[in-house]
This record gives sequence, structure tokens and C-alpha cells, in this order.
Amino acid sequence: MLTNGDEYRIYNAHAPVAAEERLFRSVRISETESKFLADTLLLLSKEMMRGTLLDDLWKAHFVDRNVRAALDSLLADQDTGLARLIQKRAAALTPADIHASLKRAKVSIDFPAPSASPVPVVPGPVAGKQEDAASRHEAGKKAWETMKLMADATLDNLIATGLVRPPLEVERDYKGVHVTAVIEQNGKVVFAGEAYDSLSTAGGMARKQVVGAPPDRPYPQTNGWQFWQYRDENGELHAVEQLRKRYLERGREANV
Repeated sequence: MLTNGDEYRIYNAHAPVAAEERLFRSVRISETESKFLADTLLLLSKEMMRGTLLDDLWKAHFVDRNVRAALDSLLADQDTGLARLIQKRAAALTPADIHASLKRAKVSIDFPAPSASPVPVVPGPVAGKQEDAASRHEAGKKAWETMKLMADATLDNLIATGLVRPPLEVERDYKGVHVTAVIEQNGKVVFAGEAYDSLSTAGGMARKQVVGAPPDRPYPQTNGWQFWQYRDENGELHAVEQLRKRYLERGREANV
């Protein structure tokens, strides 16, 4: 596992594949907005490493990645075998019809990451070190509660608690260009007519519209909570991050 305190990357160092293919999961505490964050960090616990769960998850990840690559290749190369399979199910179509249709198609292939089931913690302090063990346990508990709160601080939950009241327009002056988006009731963020699952993706697409995409990503990596701003009742601009901080404060108060 490699981390800078915000981004966490988990690798399978022993996998018999190229180094760049050993990356298993990657999350950012400041950006990831789903249960995927909590599930990924939970994998780093001692309890999770004791069994075979990590091996099972890696195998599923490896298989799914290769199946996705194979399917992408079939679609991109207009594979004749794929066309024949389709024709068997749609006999009224000619191969030319099928190839033309595949060229027009926009097919998205995704495999949702399996969730890690919580494992109960079995305490086992060494004699004479109960106090140290208790301190570590308490520190770990607080860290876990913080990570869980961060994972729960989604737009859906901010909307449910009334901190975000859709449709909420968010905006930003970026490199001399004014961009706007709208947070909808369903938690989607609409930018330039397209609906995105997160503020970060919408923010990345907004930046891409202004400065283009980097060579290794479809859009610039962006912390949407800090990028987008909203206007309060007095018309003053604040980063949407302020609303998330309020949510986190409520959660900490509820845990006291």
C-alpha cells in the first residue's frame, strides 16, 4: 500500500503481471464520494489481511479487467466473429448493417467493485501492554469513524439532511472562464447538458472544457468539493466543501 495521507493505492506486489497492472484499488479521501472509499480502507485492516478475502477480490478484479479489455477490443476492432454472433440473434440484419450499427454504438462496460464485509475486531492485548493496546484501539476507532463519516458525506446525504437544496447552481471562474453546473435532486451534477455522478467528475469536465485533458486521463483530476462554489442567502460565494464540513461536524457531534 502506498499513500500520501490523502490518496491510498493498493497493489498486488506478487502478481505475475507488468508493474503497471498490479494496481488493485486507488481512492482519495478528499474526492471519493461513495461507500467504495470505506470499503477500500477497510481492506487495509489486520482482520481483512488474515484471510483470503484480498486474494479473492484481486482475482475478481484481474478477471473482470481482462474480460473488459477483451470486450473493448472486440467492439473497437469490429470483430467479424462478434458480428456473426449478433446475426444469429438478429437474422434479418446483414453483416454490413451490424458493422455500421457497432460503429454508431457507444457501449460502456463496467464491473462494480465487490463490497468488503466488515469483520469483527478480536482484541488480543499482550500482558502488561493493555494500556497501550487500548490507546491504539481508541485511536484506530476514531480514525475509522472519521473515514466512515468522509465516505458518508455524499451529495445524496447532504441533500437528505437539507444542507444542499436542489436544484442548486454551482459555479466557478476558472482561468478567466465562468463555468456553471446544477446539483439535481437525484444527486447528479449536470454540466454542459451532461449528468455526472459526482462534483469531482463534473469539475474535471469543466476544467477539460477550458484547458483540455492530460495525456493519461480523460479529464483533469479535480476535487469537486473545492472547485465548485455556491452562493449563500446573501449572495456570497463559498466552496461546496463548506457544506460537507457542516455535515461532518453534525456526524461528529452525533457520535459524542
